Amino acid sequence: MQNPDIQSMLDRFRRGEIDRRSFITRAVASGLTFGAAGMLAGSVAAQDATPGASAESSGEVIKSITREEYFAQLRQTFPLEAPETPGGELIVTYSKDVMTLNPILRTDVYSGYITQLLFEGLVGTSPIDGSVVPSGVADRWEIGADGVTYTFFLNPNATWEDGTPITADDVIFTFDSVLADDSPSVRKSTVEGYLASYSKIDDHTLELVSFTPSAVFLNKTALLFEILPKHIWGDIAASEFPTDAGSTGQDPTRVVASGPFRFVEWQMGDHLTLERNPNYWDQENAATLDRYIFDVKKEDTTVISALKTGESDVCQVPATFARELEASNPELQIAQVDTASFTFYVLNQNPDRSPLFTDVRVRQAMYYAIDRDVYANTILDGFATRADGPQAVLSPAYAPDRMNTIYEVDPEKAKSLLEEAGWVDSDGDGIREKDGVKFSFDMLYDEGEVSYTQGIPYIQQCWREIGIELIAAATPFTVILDRINTSDLDAVLIGFSWGFDGIQGDMFRCNATSPNGFNIASFCSPEYDQLDAEASAELDPEKRREIMIEAANIVNDEQAVGVIAYPKNIYGGSPRLRNFLPQGYLPYWWVRYAWFSAE
Repeated sequence: MQNPDIQSMLDRFRRGEIDRRSFITRAVASGLTFGAAGMLAGSVAAQDATPGASAESSGEVIKSITREEYFAQLRQTFPLEAPETPGGELIVTYSKDVMTLNPILRTDVYSGYITQLLFEGLVGTSPIDGSVVPSGVADRWEIGADGVTYTFFLNPNATWEDGTPITADDVIFTFDSVLADDSPSVRKSTVEGYLASYSKIDDHTLELVSFTPSAVFLNKTALLFEILPKHIWGDIAASEFPTDAGSTGQDPTRVVASGPFRFVEWQMGDHLTLERNPNYWDQENAATLDRYIFDVKKEDTTVISALKTGESDVCQVPATFARELEASNPELQIAQVDTASFTFYVLNQNPDRSPLFTDVRVRQAMYYAIDRDVYANTILDGFATRADGPQAVLSPAYAPDRMNTIYEVDPEKAKSLLEEAGWVDSDGDGIREKDGVKFSFDMLYDEGEVSYTQGIPYIQQCWREIGIELIAAATPFTVILDRINTSDLDAVLIGFSWGFDGIQGDMFRCNATSPNGFNIASFCSPEYDQLDAEASAELDPEKRREIMIEAANIVNDEQAVGVIAYPKNIYGGSPRLRNFLPQGYLPYWWVRYAWFSAE
């Protein structure tokens, strides 16, 4: 909760005795994070500008739908067929492996696919529209009349697979682990910026308290990770989580599930096996399948081949293979969906790492050199939308026509910007230099991702034409993640999957650098941080969207990262697979309902 000094400053700010900048500066000096201080300031503006927008001003308690109501909505929305032949084994093939079984440690989507099957969250994401819903251990929640107190009511029948009840103690322990001083969780800085306090009321009731009324509080706290069993992890220091046998799967007895599947084994680089959890507490939504196999192939070509031959039942189809697959195997089920993801490159702006990318003119020049239409339509074969700004297609702040700067490909402008920044080719070798430093650097990319292996040479050519040398560094995905977590890189080409609230501070806030955030570029803009905080606190959706668009323009103008394309996800499925219903909001939500027809 807020301390008296901060409360006093907040009262002075409300009365107009100090301005926003002074309040934020003083609040940070008193111990708040920049994001939390900005959110508090933003809440004052939100309440002044929108009477009745918060529960505090309306005096109303806001109640969520119930878990039962959510699952009824799910069945009304999607044509789920009752299984005629329960059981069987679903093999889903990928070119990348899982990184961890620990939900508070996951940084990659593949680990998320597994942890979401093994563990329940406090809340979940709806595949219908991306909203936060009571699909986890909470049957429902209420937002108090103060607009900041969230009370969660846990399902009294929820248990871990070993029969131990799931209680508020497990939830509190999980948050304790994320927020510990020695926490290795990349989500720590996000939760710190939103969560003022959390406490147990009784075994099946707990409270989370926000610093301020916020439209995205649930997204930035309760939704970020699944819940860990305290009776398994309670004696382990958070700093030891990454190497613990429960995170690596080396000791299956330490992977105690609460979801529709339970853990069996993980042979890294080959496969990971789950089986139906016979003790799952919600039998109405229990898994139909006997087993789920996360199958790992080394190359995208072998992934596609496995689907074609029937060795695999499902795979995510790289865009470069999608049209050929549809044409040659019309019997397969093919689904393509828009996402909240983008493909982008990161240039490390930390001056202690490299002097190359600290000048905004340099970053703008490099972006002007790339034709994003070519990348989307050729490299990604049209299964993507060219990027204008950092907000992807399913984001509520997607507004490419509202970007201040539209970077149409312009190599001459790129050259001019580089020369303004002092980068010239003085020796005629085609590579620019400044102060005796050649403009040459390594860019990491995933060696197993076909779109990157084709995209890197194109980017390399674009930058060579303006006097910049990119040295391509094909790298295993696991190594890339390690290098990202330690900021040990000059540049990387990679993808990122966002949530559906449009708040992107996890990548761009000053305090979101590794290992407690996704700010790989070491980008820092106090103006952006303030807008991110204001957007988080703004309860009116249209006003929040306007603030997020303004923040997106800072990212775009400053070229914090180079967003190239918003790719679609493409999934291929066996013709026998039923309830195969990938969605952009939650790709694998349907797995628990999947079954195979006899034919």
